[in-house]
Amino acid sequence: MYAVIRTGGKQYLVSPGEQVKIETVAHDNGTVEFSDVLAVSSEAGKFEQDLAGAKVVASVVQEGRGDKILVFKLKRKKQYKKMQGHRQSFVEVKINEIVVNGKSFKA
Repeated sequence: MYAVIRTGGKQYLVSPGEQVKIETVAHDNGTVEFSDVLAVSSEAGKFEQDLAGAKVVASVVQEGRGDKILVFKLKRKKQYKKMQGHRQSFVEVKINEIVVNGKSFKA
């Protein structure tokens, strides 16, 4: 059992019981609900046709920031150098349940 969800401009393949690091999203009491479900499959190779009302429910495990990425710009012979760092915030969530067509698949 797995589903493909879209959040933060990216797509993730998730299944119940799995932990995924995603971009920071707003959550209530440590619970996140993804309603932008692109595909759901209960058996290998077979996908659900009707995805109206499909959702994925997850709980927040931790919040944090990723490793630092250095951005360095240089123009030779022009005495131009610029260095900048960036750390992307993330939320690690555990997928609890996938709901589609009144059926619920739990971990």
